[in-house]
Amino acid sequence: MDIATIIGIIIGMGAISGGIYVAAVNAGAGVMGFISGSSFLIVFGGMAASLSVAFPMPELAKLFTAISVVFRGGAIKLSPFVDEAVRVSEIGRKGARELESGLGTIKNPFFRDGAQMVVDGYSLEEMTEILETRIEYREIREKSQADLLKTMGVMAPAWGMIGTLIGLVIMLSGFGGEEGGGTEALGVGMSAALITTFYGAVFANLFFLPMAAKFQQRITYTSSLQAMLIEATRLIHQRKHPLIVREKLNSFIPPKEWKRD
Repeated sequence: MDIATIIGIIIGMGAISGGIYVAAVNAGAGVMGFISGSSFLIVFGGMAASLSVAFPMPELAKLFTAISVVFRGGAIKLSPFVDEAVRVSEIGRKGARELESGLGTIKNPFFRDGAQMVVDGYSLEEMTEILETRIEYREIREKSQADLLKTMGVMAPAWGMIGTLIGLVIMLSGFGGEEGGGTEALGVGMSAALITTFYGAVFANLFFLPMAAKFQQRITYTSSLQAMLIEATRLIHQRKHPLIVREKLNSFIPPKEWKRD
């Protein structure tokens, strides 16, 4: 699990709940007014409808996968992969047979596929083109999932505003005299008008937009890692000395993480 995501959500919900409680106590009001099933229905029902219009069903099916990626913990450093690339380069210098026998020890599937191409005798240009194409289309696939979360972040406040308009209509109808509903309808309308906007803003800015940003960060990290592994595979293909492999791959990581031995 990604601890930062969990902590951020807990802090955000705690700050909102605490602020609501303190403000309600100071005003002598209750906090139950912030719970509204109709407002929740307007925001999430409308947002689901917008997503269905904006994306095809196969893309919508990936929504929970995208959310799980955000909460899933993952490697945040590239430096451990430098050590693995150096180790594989030492094996590769001994010959294709030795490299083939060591494929099972390569944990990263992208790197393992690259090493397999070296064993299978792909040319340097063919191997590089295939691996770069894999990066390109993986980014396209994952970007569509990030767009799902981003669209939810955009649509939630929009449907909150629609709920506000609905609430205002109900509120104004409360001034309609005998059939208007009086002050009771006025209170219901005011609540719907404000709470739906509140729900839309909270869910957009605490959940969906931050999730989209973190998902995009994961895409960038994975692309950087795979670009480094392509370079490692190229160096193995050329049977470069492990020291050269280490120094070239150090270029992909911050200087404080450089590997020297």
